Amino acid sequence: MTNYGFKVPEPKNEPVLSYAPGTPERAEIVKMIEKMRSEEVEIPMVINGKMVKTDNKISVHPPHDIKHTLGHFYRGDAEHVKMAIDAALAAKEKWAALSWEHRASIFLKMADLLVGPYRAKINAATMLGQSKTVHQAEIDAACELADFFRFNVKYMTEIYESQPDSDTGMWNRVEYRPLEGFVFALTPFNFTSIAGNLPTAPALMGNTVVWKVSNTQVYSAKILMDLFMEAGLPAGVINLVFVSGPVAGNTIFTHPEFTGIHYTGSTSVFQHIWKQIGNNIANYKSYPRIVGETGGKDFILMHESANSVEVATALTRGAFEYQGQKCSAASRAYIPNNKWDEVKNELLDDLASLKMGKVEDFSVFMGAVIDEASFDKLASSIDKAKKSKDAEIIAGGNYDKSEGYFIEPTVILTTDPHYETMEEELFGPVLTIYVYDHAKWDETVEILDKTSIYALTGAIFAKDRYIIEEVTGKLSHAAGNFYINDKPSGAVVNQQPFGGARGSGTNDKAGSVLNLIRWASPRTIKETFVPATTYEYPFMDKE
Repeated sequence: MTNYGFKVPEPKNEPVLSYAPGTPERAEIVKMIEKMRSEEVEIPMVINGKMVKTDNKISVHPPHDIKHTLGHFYRGDAEHVKMAIDAALAAKEKWAALSWEHRASIFLKMADLLVGPYRAKINAATMLGQSKTVHQAEIDAACELADFFRFNVKYMTEIYESQPDSDTGMWNRVEYRPLEGFVFALTPFNFTSIAGNLPTAPALMGNTVVWKVSNTQVYSAKILMDLFMEAGLPAGVINLVFVSGPVAGNTIFTHPEFTGIHYTGSTSVFQHIWKQIGNNIANYKSYPRIVGETGGKDFILMHESANSVEVATALTRGAFEYQGQKCSAASRAYIPNNKWDEVKNELLDDLASLKMGKVEDFSVFMGAVIDEASFDKLASSIDKAKKSKDAEIIAGGNYDKSEGYFIEPTVILTTDPHYETMEEELFGPVLTIYVYDHAKWDETVEILDKTSIYALTGAIFAKDRYIIEEVTGKLSHAAGNFYINDKPSGAVVNQQPFGGARGSGTNDKAGSVLNLIRWASPRTIKETFVPATTYEYPFMDKE
């Protein structure tokens, strides 16, 4: 296996198209949406390059139009997981032995296909299947995923180029092997780019993968699998299964060849997975790599020196873009009492004009939340806030699931900085604000740092540079991605590598070399050109 020798094309972040009226991309995606809505597609599992169907057929509906059927997927069972593992292990030797430049070519082709002939298709699928606006679909499914493909190739070459020094008479080198066994990719509904990156990042490094997607993301996952296969990914390298979490876990985490998990999802599920791996640690051939990005309770902290309009805009965009279903969405805010009236008025004006509805309407800012379970959980939290003596709903608070899972953008004002919606992740369009005494700045910063188990993203708004420096230091461990005078969402590959610590994950930074290195197992090789011919050393000579 060759690790070095060719220069790959220099990657650049994919430009985000505007979809403004009159643009060709708008006309193209409108046609694609009409076409996809007019069809009912079958979505089989893909194991060893073959389409696999079962008798268990599940319908797929847009979250914002639940009476419309987009198609059906076929749910599998433990036997299909075993088939996927066997396929991954059978494909491993040949895939790992393939020269890295040929692996790179496949993923570079994926990127070009994605932003070319697949662009409208993947964006429309993400809009319909996950209820994203066209802008949110574009920055996610097309641009970010293409960035992952292209920049991951660059990161792979940087890893391979990292070589040790050699002393006289020897040559030291490091070979970066794929892990021994198969990798499990467990992906969420909210980002098509994450669903695409989690199985492909390990695969790029020579690993083979079993990929389980969220039930609510199967519609765009089919398009991704079509893309992988068209780009020339060999059969068995990535195997897509539609099974329940427990079925996947019970089979995968007891298998001796399990070598790593690439995960994005809830903290509780990740902690359960970690326990399962720990309980089975003696059964594995090697210690598995555990890479995960989990929950968040992301914050915006306003200092009295900040601009109120800028803060209100960050709250609206940060909390309510994609219905607050981003891992990085702003869900708690700390506003000084001497600026609260200004921020409140601006925020309420924004929300009064914000439109919610079917995302096929391009004037819509917000679609529906992903499914009924999420809707019910959010509705329950909103109802609880309505009854609480410590909380007041100052915007939104209504919800309806007769046509789709619609939750109004809701703002809760609390007098308790530890009120439950300041601490617990809701994953929806609910923002909780605590108005603090501006004279108690230091105390508020400390409260923020000790509130919630999470540390994914956060933002400070201030004009005072001394305050910015102070907070950046004091909140060093409160957010893996920290923003100064910007909303705490919208990380870009190669610009803001993404990931958090504490209860938010292992902070292995998707969109950087730090993530790719986790999927390689280095072997150090030392070659001596003229070996010693005696065991004796000079210090042993007689005087």
